[in-house]
Amino acid sequence: MRISIITCQNTDNHGAKLQVYALSHYLIEQGNQVEVIDYRPDYMCPNFKIWYWPGLSIKKWAKLFLYLPQRIRMKKRHKEFVAFSQKYIPLTKKVYHTIDELRTDPPQADKYIAGSDQIWNTTFRNGTDPAYFLDFGSNETKRESFAASFATLEIVPSAVEFVKTNLKRFDKITVREFSGLKILKELGYNGEQQEDPVFLLSPEQWDEIADETGKNEQYLLVYDFYLGNEVRKVATKIAKERNLKIYSICHQPLNYAEKNFCTSGPETFVSLIKNAQYIVSNSFHGTAFAIIFNKPFTVVDRPDGLNDRMHDLLKRHGK
Repeated sequence: MRISIITCQNTDNHGAKLQVYALSHYLIEQGNQVEVIDYRPDYMCPNFKIWYWPGLSIKKWAKLFLYLPQRIRMKKRHKEFVAFSQKYIPLTKKVYHTIDELRTDPPQADKYIAGSDQIWNTTFRNGTDPAYFLDFGSNETKRESFAASFATLEIVPSAVEFVKTNLKRFDKITVREFSGLKILKELGYNGEQQEDPVFLLSPEQWDEIADETGKNEQYLLVYDFYLGNEVRKVATKIAKERNLKIYSICHQPLNYAEKNFCTSGPETFVSLIKNAQYIVSNSFHGTAFAIIFNKPFTVVDRPDGLNDRMHDLLKRHGK
């Protein structure tokens, strides 16, 4: 069967890359011809220019130099994620930037799959992008979601009618969280709960893409999206109690970590979790991989309130 997947893959996020790798890899192993639609909308195409003309303002020139190290890190990190995609993800040869481009020249497939990850999070622009509701291609093509996540307990009120209307074209709907089933029911749809694709692969299969980072080292790993004080307090306390060093794979370096891997790609992410003695995170996929590799961990709530995903995951796995 020819299957085309669309998800939020064009982002330098470990979880986003690894979930689409897992789903595509699993479907290929089942004997399918699989491609991941290389969809790059403007809101998922960050600017990685290191140098630019800031104008004549002294403040803007100061900002240019102040954030130079950060831009250099981001560019180096981006190269790692691009390399991972080129090596492991079967992207379409054609790059799509808009829903109109997808509608004009859609990938030919027997089935379209939307998901996984936060494709339907209506607090983000992708949550109201028709592309992630498969509004393209032949009417003869089957349409399914796979562990799609709304991420929140409720849809943004202004987006309710959009979501309700666009779900009509799906032949099958699976969502990642039980809260998603409640949302579907409120909209008049039936759905099924489906685990995130990263759980489709065994620890041994994840070993195949992991590098050797962290092997034979004694450390606690921090994966913190918000670089916050709460994670720092939890991590430093546990590290001291267990006599562990602190490593970080956050997008920016942490001043309390002995080693920072902020420019590393997904292979290092998997390896660092596999080899860690303890994990502290506020990330869904940080938590998911801790469970996959049976590591002790602590989950810290996120300040943006998007915590239902982790709470739901912990309940499903009896944590």
